[in-house]
Parts: sequence; C-alpha cells; structure tokens
Amino acid sequence: MSETETTNAPTITVYWRPGCGFCSTLWSGLELRGIEFESVNIWADTDAAAFVRSVANGNETVPTVSIGDTSLVNPTARQVAELVGATTSD
Repeated sequence: MSETETTNAPTITVYWRPGCGFCSTLWSGLELRGIEFESVNIWADTDAAAFVRSVANGNETVPTVSIGDTSLVNPTARQVAELVGATTSD
C-alpha cells in the first residue's frame, strides 16, 4: 500500500473489564494473528457498558467485540479473524 492509500477496514473494538480471563485470552489470540484492535473498559466507560448490555441481552458479558455494524458476544479470536478476513492459525 502506498503512503497515499488508506484502508477502509472497520475498527475492531474489544469491550472488557478488569480480571476477565476470557478477555485476556481473546487479546492474546488477536495479537498472535496481528489483528489490531481498540479496547474499552466497560467499568470505566458507562456508554460502553450500555452498548454491551444492548447487544448481550441486558448482560455485561465480556469480551464483546464490535466490528463495523457487527457485534460478537464472547467470541474466539478465530471467529474475529474469520469475520475480518485474517488468516487463522488454529
């Protein structure tokens, strides 16, 4: 890609909370695949917590991932990679 080209890839946002082992596992899997993502602590961001509840049947289930208009509740790194078209290693 040249310096003047831009990518239209959707932003990947991982909603998490401190102490969540599933969140740590997802982060590790995404990092191993070279997938860039933003992370938002739902305990520090009330709007993020409300978003998670809106896609998780009223629960604050984490990790929750949003990719463009798609939301995944407690996905595996493989599911996220497949959705964004990344190469999976497992």
